[in-house]
Amino acid sequence: MAMSGTMTHCAAMMLAWYRRGHRSLPWRAESGEAGDPYRVWLSEIMLQQTTVAAVIPYFERFIEAWPTVGALAAADLDTVLRAWAGLGYYARARNLHACARAVAGRPGGRFPDTEAELRTLPGIGVYTAAAIAAIAFGRHATVVDGNVERVVARLFAVAEPLPAVKPHLRELAATLTPEHGCGDFAQAMMDLGATVCTPRRPRCLVCPLVGACAAAAAGVAQDLPRRAAKAERPTRRGVAYWLEDGEGAVLLRRRADKGLLGGMVELPSTVWGTQAPPDRVAIADQAPVQAAWRPLPGIVRHTFTHFHLELTMVAARVAGPGAVTGADGFWVPVTQLAGQALPSVMRKLIRHAAGENGMAAEPDDER
Repeated sequence: MAMSGTMTHCAAMMLAWYRRGHRSLPWRAESGEAGDPYRVWLSEIMLQQTTVAAVIPYFERFIEAWPTVGALAAADLDTVLRAWAGLGYYARARNLHACARAVAGRPGGRFPDTEAELRTLPGIGVYTAAAIAAIAFGRHATVVDGNVERVVARLFAVAEPLPAVKPHLRELAATLTPEHGCGDFAQAMMDLGATVCTPRRPRCLVCPLVGACAAAAAGVAQDLPRRAAKAERPTRRGVAYWLEDGEGAVLLRRRADKGLLGGMVELPSTVWGTQAPPDRVAIADQAPVQAAWRPLPGIVRHTFTHFHLELTMVAARVAGPGAVTGADGFWVPVTQLAGQALPSVMRKLIRHAAGENGMAAEPDDER
């Protein structure tokens, strides 16, 4: 862990580097100024598991539609889910809406300004609480995302692999965090990891910390941080149902609020199992209605964080919407499918079914 220079010197170097030319992002305040808590929070939730380039247009659309946390709190959840479609990890959108309502219900409709209080809000964990506290309120907080982990692992030449070493990297990051200017320092470390200390081919020659970096001195920066081997993702399989009525509407249903894609709209489907696709008996048993189901050629594939998914499709037609009612589903005209809160995998299924049925596919508005 030997380093040239002091931790204080590293922090000062990072702050000076940030003030000379940081990234201009729509949720950021100018260097030395406190950020807007609403914008900081919204951007941090969106940036989880997502790139800056993908988030910017979503962020700008959210701010245009809901310029304040109160406006977002007053919005209908389905409207928020539709605006979120394409960013994935939909539990974030549900927690975003719940958090907005919780904040709107606080005195003055304001965010709390400490890490401890922020962590009591829906969807705000250790990292997000620290980021809001430091960037929006100037609190002394250590902010550690994936970019910061990479910078710290190289700076201290930490050879232990992720994810087990995360607590140690956070401890090391805390030794660098200055007493003042924590917001700028946090954003400086994020920018350094995103633009200079990149996962592949780090640009050590232009790094403000190169003189203090143990990994650069040892010539191993590109090899760090190390990662434990990932378990192979299993493949799950199922069958999705494309059911039309005589007026050109398609049957949809809503998933349970808890769990994968919670609260999202979907085409009905069988259970997603790990064995071969369901046979004819299982397809009939799990169908939303008994009908003359015909198979559609091809397989629709999608990958989630922890598994691959392969879905085949069957299609049928019923005389009218009265064949399926109530909790079993609801009918939406094909021309209005794009306006539903549909996750990416469902949009894939709709495009596949639309093509096989000779209809114009819905536009792909995913990122």
